[in-house]
Amino acid sequence: MGTNISIKDASSQLAISEQQVRTLCRQGKITAEKIGNTWIIDQKSISKYGLISSHRVAENHSLYHVNSKDKRPIALSFFSGAMGLDIGIEKAGFNVRLACEVDKFCRQTIALNKPNAALLGDINDYKPDDILKAAKLTKNDDIDLIIGGPPCQAFSTAGKRKGFNDDRGNAFLKYLDIALSLRPKYIVIENVRGLLSCPLKYRPHDQRGVGYPDISEHEHKGGALNFVISKLKQNGYAYSFNLYNSANFGTPQIRERVIIICSRDGETPPFLVPTHSEDGKHGLPKWKTLQSCIKNIDKHDHINFPEKRLKFYRMLKSGQNWRCLPEDLQKEAMGKSYYSGGGKTGFFRRLDWNKPSPTLVTHPAMPATDLAHPEENRPLSIQEYKRIQEFPENWELAGPLIQQYKQVGNAVPVSLGLAVGKLIIDLIHGNKIIQFDDFKFSRYQNTSHLDWESQFLSQLNKYESEYVQQELIFS
Repeated sequence: MGTNISIKDASSQLAISEQQVRTLCRQGKITAEKIGNTWIIDQKSISKYGLISSHRVAENHSLYHVNSKDKRPIALSFFSGAMGLDIGIEKAGFNVRLACEVDKFCRQTIALNKPNAALLGDINDYKPDDILKAAKLTKNDDIDLIIGGPPCQAFSTAGKRKGFNDDRGNAFLKYLDIALSLRPKYIVIENVRGLLSCPLKYRPHDQRGVGYPDISEHEHKGGALNFVISKLKQNGYAYSFNLYNSANFGTPQIRERVIIICSRDGETPPFLVPTHSEDGKHGLPKWKTLQSCIKNIDKHDHINFPEKRLKFYRMLKSGQNWRCLPEDLQKEAMGKSYYSGGGKTGFFRRLDWNKPSPTLVTHPAMPATDLAHPEENRPLSIQEYKRIQEFPENWELAGPLIQQYKQVGNAVPVSLGLAVGKLIIDLIHGNKIIQFDDFKFSRYQNTSHLDWESQFLSQLNKYESEYVQQELIFS
C-alpha cells in the first residue's frame, strides 16, 4: 500500500462512522490490512471509494500537471456528462485537457476516470480567462477544439418548448459565448433533434394573428438554431450540421443527435463519415446488432420490473411488445393507455437480438420506454448500458445505480464521438475526406444545414405572405 491512514481518519474523510469503515474493510470494498486489532487503510483506496459512493465531493481543480511532451491536439469539453463524447474524441487523437460539468455524480465519474484533467463546475460561473487558467493555457495558445452538448431538455419535443427562455437554454448561450471568445480552430455543438425546430422565443397561438405584432424571425420554428448560426457567422465561423444516427457509425443503437461542426477558417466542414449502413449500402458493413455487443457479459447490476409487469414479460419473446399479447391481456396490461393514441411501441418491449438497441433512456423500466432484456425477465443492466454506449470496460461510474443509468443514458455514444474527432483531425491535417452524396444519415428529412436553411427561409416567406393577405382582408 502507499500512504496509510487510520480508521478515524477514513471516517472523517468519508463522513461515516468508524464502524461503517471497519465494515468496508472486512468486505474488501477499500484496501486495508489488519495488524493486531488495528486496521491500516490505503489513502488512495479511500479517495476512490469516496468518489464512487459520492461520500467524497469531486472538487474543482486545475490540471495537476501538464505533460509538455504531449503533442496531441488540445480539446476542451463542456457539459461533459459521463464523457462518452470525450472518450471518442480522445480515441481520434485529441488530448481532452479540461472537463466542465455541474452534475454531482457525473463530476465524481470524471474525477475517477480522468484525475489529471482540469475539472470545473457550472459553466455560468466562469469567464474565458478562468477556462484558460484551469487548463494551464494562455491567450497565445491555439486551442484546436471545443466540444459540448448544452442541456437538451429545453429543446425536447416532449417539453414546453421554452428554448433559450429556459435557464438551461441560457447555458447554451453561455457555452457559445465562451467558445467564440476562446476562438478555437473548431467548435462542436451536440444536441437533440428538437433544436432543429425550437423557437428562440415562444408566443402562445392565441396571441398571434390580426391585432398582434408580426411573428418575428426568433419566434418561428427553428428560431433558436437560426440565432446560433447567425452568431457563428458574425464571428467568422463556417458550419455544417446534420441529424446523425449513431448506428451509422458503428454503435449498436438507434440514437439520433444533431451535430454542428464549426470551422474558424471559414470553410464549410463536410459531413461525418459513416462506417456502417442499415442495409450494407455504399459497400459498408450493416448496422451492429444488440446481440453483437451484450451476449457475453458475466456480471449484471440492474433494477427490477414490478411483479405485476413481469407477468406479461414472461409471455413475450425477443423483439415483441404488448401488441403480441392476446387481446384480452393487452387491455389488462395497458390499462387506460390501451385506448390512448400513438404507437405505444415502448410499452412491454423486449429488445430484439438481431437489431440495434433503441435509444437508451435514463431509466430502463419506465412503462412507456421499457428496455427489457431480449430473453431474461429484467431491464437492461448497467453493464449492458455501458456496452451499448461503448464505454470502456474499466470506465467506472459513480453514485447509486439509478444515477449510473442516468449518466450512461444521457451520454453520446463513443463511436459517434470518434467520428466527430476523426473528421476534425483530418481537417486539421488536410487529409482527404470521403463523402457519400446520397447517404441517409437519419430517418428524418431536411435535417442537413442546406435543407434546413432552405426550409427556414421558405417558412419566413410563407408567413409574411399569409400575414399580408390577412391584413388586406381585415383592413
